[in-house]
Parts: sequence; structure tokens; C-alpha cells
Amino acid sequence: MWFGTQDYASISQTRHACDQGDQLQSYTWTKYDPREGGVQVIKDARNNVQLTTEFLKVPGGDHGGNWAARIKGEPLDPLQPSRISTIFYLGMEGLGGIDMDTDEEDNGLQGDIKFTGSSPELDDFSIRIVDGPSNTAVTSGPHSEVFKDRIGKSHFMGQPVPAGNIWQAKEFILQSLMKRAQEVIAPYRDPAAGIPDPSFVLQLPDEIYSGSNLYAVQKFFDGEFQFDVFYESASSRQTLSSSTLDEGITALSTSFDQRFNKVFPTPSDYSSKSNKDALETFSQAITSNLIGGVGYFYGNSIINEKFSYEWDEDDEAEDRSASDEKGPRLTEPKKLLTATPSRSFFPRGFYWDEGFHLLHIGAWDNDFGLEILKDWIDLIDDNGWVAREQILGEEARSKVPAEFLTQVPNYANPPTLTVAVTAFINRVKIASLGPSDADLGMDFGMGSSQTPLTEVKTEPGNRSLDPEVATAFLKGIYKPLKRHYDWFRRTQRGQIKQYGRKARSRTEAYRWRGRSDKHVLTSGMDDYPRGPPHAGELHLDLISWMALFSRTMREIAEFIGENDDAISYGEIEKAILDNIEDLHWNEEQQMYCDANVDDDDESYHVCNKGYLSLFPFMLSLLSPDSPHLGAILDVVRDPEQLWSDYGLRSLSASHPEYGTGENYWKGPIWVQMNYLVLGALHNRYAVEEGPYKLRAQEIYRELRKNIIDNVFKEYERTGYVWEQYDPNTGYGQRSHPFTGWTSLVTLILTEKY
Repeated sequence: MWFGTQDYASISQTRHACDQGDQLQSYTWTKYDPREGGVQVIKDARNNVQLTTEFLKVPGGDHGGNWAARIKGEPLDPLQPSRISTIFYLGMEGLGGIDMDTDEEDNGLQGDIKFTGSSPELDDFSIRIVDGPSNTAVTSGPHSEVFKDRIGKSHFMGQPVPAGNIWQAKEFILQSLMKRAQEVIAPYRDPAAGIPDPSFVLQLPDEIYSGSNLYAVQKFFDGEFQFDVFYESASSRQTLSSSTLDEGITALSTSFDQRFNKVFPTPSDYSSKSNKDALETFSQAITSNLIGGVGYFYGNSIINEKFSYEWDEDDEAEDRSASDEKGPRLTEPKKLLTATPSRSFFPRGFYWDEGFHLLHIGAWDNDFGLEILKDWIDLIDDNGWVAREQILGEEARSKVPAEFLTQVPNYANPPTLTVAVTAFINRVKIASLGPSDADLGMDFGMGSSQTPLTEVKTEPGNRSLDPEVATAFLKGIYKPLKRHYDWFRRTQRGQIKQYGRKARSRTEAYRWRGRSDKHVLTSGMDDYPRGPPHAGELHLDLISWMALFSRTMREIAEFIGENDDAISYGEIEKAILDNIEDLHWNEEQQMYCDANVDDDDESYHVCNKGYLSLFPFMLSLLSPDSPHLGAILDVVRDPEQLWSDYGLRSLSASHPEYGTGENYWKGPIWVQMNYLVLGALHNRYAVEEGPYKLRAQEIYRELRKNIIDNVFKEYERTGYVWEQYDPNTGYGQRSHPFTGWTSLVTLILTEKY
């Protein structure tokens, strides 16, 4: 963590966890590989400092290897002061412990500082903090002579912290610092005496208490600075040094650039070298920030089996817990390795985001993506349910508004993990082809961009592309995923015969549970216009997701040899596709719609042009010769409906609710939905023969360019990629950096759908 020492107020804005309230100019991993390490650049205009953090993994030994980190800073504006205090802290919970080996000194420490520790998982280890060669401390200022014995030194603290509270390290450390500061500044209350420079007062107390499991080391800098942190596992028998970082980060950057250009090459249609170089830097950053935003979470969550809205109370009792407990309760602890939509605003796992994240992560590192996917699959409970938000433990809960903490076990979310599974199966199939067959990219005058995976399946991270390894993995997830699929079909089923609806299948209709009067949070499209809540509602997006889910289960079953299951899934998929036509197509409106029930128990369509009405097209469920495809493409390309210069709007510009209320899904542009549209065009409607092939190609070219150009422009203008984009100006808005599914721009740029 760090704060400026140009004034006393800056400590109240100590930077630690990613927080939009810090109003940093920008921060991003510019290069990051989960197997090697990376480089992060942070621009803090308030404190006039650009921080660069470099992280390097060094394999060795039997307990996870070693790592090294370098923290360095320089003024953003060289003509202005840049005075910074940094605090590096370390802590441990559970079995084991940490001690400071360096002898304590009452007025601070000079030179290297060393800690040693041990735990059952890590065995013996040491951590050293080493100053760079040319750091300068703040040495002058009011009353400097009084504090001369402490100036230019590192200061420290150590204290015991209760189990489960290390995550609150910032509060413990700053409390210790402020307690000492209040004592030190007391003699200077008289304005005539003058107040000492903040660098002399805002210091840790240089005390370590018995039983400490939280330690902190504080440094002060004036201008440019650098220090290194080395973690050495005893079993590795290695000693790291500054040259380890000098050489290792250089090698990491070179290998990252080479691999990135191979996996995610910027295509030839961006031919200007300056533009191409800038796009590559941008693409590397958003990919790195997505992967660098992966976190490991552990803890319990809050669920409430008994809650329901009145229109959901017909749900089957078998999917409620047998527990007699009323109201919210804590679950048993669970673990999750997951990407996060936004480190600053959504630092936790989101079910429907994760499928999109894994498309990108899996394209970079298949094995890492599957490790994340397996953790999500392991969350599927005995009934087949997965909470849509994974808020595991007190630290995760501290970032979530109270009204969103409790998860309800009959609430679903778009099953996007299926998208990640399908993409993985496709990569395995392509990797098994010869180079000429593997080059499946399209050429609309832009050049092919698909890199043959036959060349990379032996590289680190691609072991899972071997068909035997892939088959073993898919067999391992098949049963819980099938349980999850059955849960969806059982708990989210909609009603057909009760309202005299005519459909070829009497079973395949679906309704999101858990909606409120104005929101369908479970759909992911929170405030998108819907009809009034009713037990007889049928939701177009959910039945479309279930068609895709059925298709994915069929593909898995075929891959692992479960042929009878594959036939069954194929039959369900066909029944769903038939019912999408029978229950959701409105001939008069020439669009797909939700269905609802009026006061006379008659079924009617609720039609709202926007992302919702595109779902059968967006998920490639329609055939290229569908009689409905032309009307859908008309809506997509119409500037008075969904088309804008910056991407497709979430709601038609002609809709009466466009841009009203919360305006979350009532117009703003979402990159992941545009990605689905582009993927449908690129992989199906612009390549397969049909009456709209040429038009699909034209729309694809224009839409792809609009999305890339606008997200890139806003990144250069603001330093961030954003949760969504204004459909009228293209400006980024809401959460940032949002390198969850907005990072799909890299896949759009390199045409990996």
C-alpha cells in the first residue's frame, strides 16, 4: 500500500485494494502470464507517481517454488514533487508462523530486512526486502533535526491479529501508524511551533509484539525509487537477487510478446504500423488485466432456501432444502479460483460472466482455463444448483451491498459455462487437424487470422488439447454438469398447457425464477423491459440458453462416447428449437418475444426490440435460410433501432423506455453481447450458404470495426476499458477497469469466436 507525504491529508487516501474512489489515472497489467509473472503500471496523479510492479515466478524445490517482486516509482510530472511512503506487509493464518530475523532497532532499520517462516504447505521459507541502488529519502523539512535519527530508514511493526482478520491488514497497520503519529505530533499543537514534515511523523512504531502474525515494513522516498522483495523456498536451495529480476523480467517480456503475437495476432486490416502497435499494446493490456484479475477465494456464503416471490411459489418442493431453518444461513466453506469482472467494483466470481472470461483465458492457456472451470463445476451442489454470485468469506462480503449478499437456491443465471466447454471442445478438434485444415479463419478481404493449434498443443498450458487428456477432463465434469442441466430443466420450467398455448413440445418452455417487479436480475439483463411478473411468463432468453445448453451436453456426450445421452440431448434441443418458433415468434411484429398471461388467463407476447429479441440469432440457433433472419438483420442494422457507430445498443432507440430509469440495459452497449452477434455472423451466417450471406458479411465487417475502434479510443482517452458504453457518444461508463467480458475485444480483434 502507499500514500503521499506531501501533506497530512494524503494518508486518509492510502491506496491498497483496487477502489474506483481512489480515482487513479489508470492501472493495468501490461503483460501477465499466470505461469511466469507480469508487469503492472499504476498512474496516481494525486500523488504524482507512476508505480510499476514487476512479479516473477522462479521454479524450484518441492513447495511451489520462489518468486520475486520489484516495486519502483517515478514522478508523473518531473517538475513537481513526488514524495511517497510505501508499506509492504505479510501475514499468515492457520498452522505455522512468521518471524522477523533482522534485529529490531528503536529508530528504524537500514539495509536488507529478512523474515523467515514455515507452514505445512510451504514448509520453510524466507522473505527479504532489499532497497534499490539510488533511493533518496525526504531529509529536509520543518524540525528535521529533531527526527534525524529516524530519517532515511525503514520502519516496521508486528502484531498478533485474530484468525480470519488478516484481510483487514490496512486497518491494523494504519491504526498502529496513527497511534504513534498522534503521540509524536502532540508537542507541535501550537501553530507558532510549526508542524513537522509528514514524512517524519507518519511512521510505523518500530515495535513487534509477542505472537505476531502480521508484519509491515514502511519506506519513504523523494523522487524515483525501487525496492525488491524475494520469496525463497528452502527446498529450492536458490538465492534470488536483483539480477534475477533484471534478467527474468526482460526474458518474460520477450517471451510474452512472441507468444501473444502468435496466439492473438493483430490482423492485416489494421495495416498502419503506428495503429497496429498501439492496438497490440492495448490488446496485451486487456488480456493481461483479465488474467491478472484471477483470484482465489475461500469461505462460506449466505443462502436462503425459504425466500420466494409470490409468482414463484409454485416451484417444486423437492428443490428446497429439507432444513427447518428459516431465513438466511451460512453455508460450509468452499473454494473458488475465478476471474473477476472488475478488480475495483466486482472483485468476486460471477457465474454468467465467467463463461465469457474463460473463452479468452482458454484461448491463451487451456489448462489454466480448465482449472478455473473445474472449480466452478465443483460448486454444483447435490440438487444441481450454483449460486450466480460467489461471495465467499468476510473479505468478499465487505465489497457487496447488503441487498445482494443472500443467494437463493432456485435462482439461475445464464449458463455460459457451456460456451467455455464448447470452445474447449472446438480447440481440441482443431488441434487434432492438419495445419491446412486447422486454418479455419474467414477472409472478407481482411485475411485469415486463425493460428493452427497443432503448433501449440505441446506448449505450457496446452496439455489439455491432447484428445486423451481432454476426454478424461470431460468425463470428470460430465456428471455434475448433467446434474446442473437437469436442475435448470426442472426448476426453471415454464407453463404451456395451463394457458392453452400451442407448441409442438408440451414440455420445453422456460421462465426465470427470482424476478422482481422491475428487474430480472437472474437473466443478467437486470432492468431490460419485460412484462409484469406472472407464474405464466415465458422468457425467450432462457429458452435460447437452454437450447445452447442442450447442444453443449450433446457435444460432450458425443465426445466421451455417451451415445444414448447424445441422442436424448439432440431430441431435447430440437424440441426447444421448435418451441422457440411456436411460443416466441410474433409474426405481426416480425421479432422474437417473451410471452405473458393477461387477466383473462390468455397468453400474449411481450415484444421489446433489443438484445432480448436477438437471442435465437445471437446464439446461432437459427438456420442460415430461416425466414426470420432478414427481419432480424434489419433491426440490427437500423440506426433507429440497435445500430450505432459504437456497437449495438441493448434496447432499440425507438423504444419508449430507451435511456430511462437506471438505464443499465435500456440502451447502453455491452461488449459481450456484441461479441455473441459477431460470433454468430462470423461462424455461421456470413459463411454458410443462405439468402442473407452477403448482408451478414457486410454487417460483420462494420460492427467489428465499430466495437474495436470505440473501445480502443476510450481506452486511449481514459486509461480504462469500461463495463458498458454510451450508445450516443461512445463514452465508457460505470465500472472501470472492466477487463472481464469487455476484454473480449481481443478475441474480436483476432477473430476468435
